[in-house]
Order: sequence, then structure tokens, then C-alpha cells
Amino acid sequence: MIWTIILIIIIILGSLGIFYVITYNTIITYKIKIEKAEGIIDEDLRKKYDTIAKANGMIKKVVTKKDYLKEYMELKDKKISNYDLDRKLTEAHNLILELKNDHSELDNKEFNKLLKEIDQINEDLVSCKTYYNKNTSELNKIIQKIPTNIVAKINRCRIKPFFDGKNMQDAVVDDFKL
Repeated sequence: MIWTIILIIIIILGSLGIFYVITYNTIITYKIKIEKAEGIIDEDLRKKYDTIAKANGMIKKVVTKKDYLKEYMELKDKKISNYDLDRKLTEAHNLILELKNDHSELDNKEFNKLLKEIDQINEDLVSCKTYYNKNTSELNKIIQKIPTNIVAKINRCRIKPFFDGKNMQDAVVDDFKL
């Protein structure tokens, strides 16, 4: 009788241990995927910034009266989130496209090559942001559901915001940005 109780306790503890390890590994897997996506996004934003800076140099040669992209070229010195940097660089890209339409001198092979580079970087960013948000969503589900939330609390895992900086769990209702 005592051996049966000990065996049942061992089976229960073993099952709990296996559950803990599997849940912990799942959490770590999602964290690694999110960190990898963050790294790629960061790298792509730097490439986009550098490419826009090159385009700015070409624009300054054609349009000498005004430095249209000055505000965007100063972003490197500011501490802003990747999301805000992405928004600002998208604004700069749109301004570059407007300037190209207004100044036919910018419609050349070298400038178009830079615009294609920006388009390629934008495609990479879209896919990385989607991957980031998908894995963030899955991680947040694990952190919130019972019984996996117990493993998350033991390991001090917190709900992670999506790429756009929104925290769907907070009380801020109007965090949607246009």
C-alpha cells in the first residue's frame, strides 16, 4: 500500500516536471524567435536609414533650395523606438517619392536603384514585423492561460507588446496611431 502511494507521488511529480520543462522550453522558443525578429528589424531599419541618407545626398544635388529630409536625418541622434523609427522612415520614403515626381532629374538609374533597395527593405520589414507579432501573440497566450501562466510567473515572464508598441492588456483605449 505504501509503495503504491509512493509510486503515485513519483508519477505525479514526474508528470509535473515534464509539464514544467515542456512549457518552459515553449516560452524560451518564442522568446528566441521574437529576439531574432527584433534583431532583423533593427538591422533592416538601419539599412533603410542609410539608404534614405544616400537618397538624401542625391536629392540635395538636385534640390538645393531646401533640405527636405533634414528632420529624418537627425533621427540617428534621437532615442526612439523601432516602431517610431519605422514610421518616420516611411514618411521619409514617401517624401522621397514625392520629390522624385516633382523633379525629373531624380528619375535616373542610380536613384531608382536606391528606391528599389528601400522597397526590398520594406518587404523584409513587413515579413519580420508579421513574424514578430505572430510569435508575440503566441507567447502572450501562454503567459495568460492556466496552467502555463504558473510556469511563466515562476520564470518572471511578462506580456510583451506587439511591434507597434500596443499593449492589449493595459487600460489605454486610444493607443491606435494613424
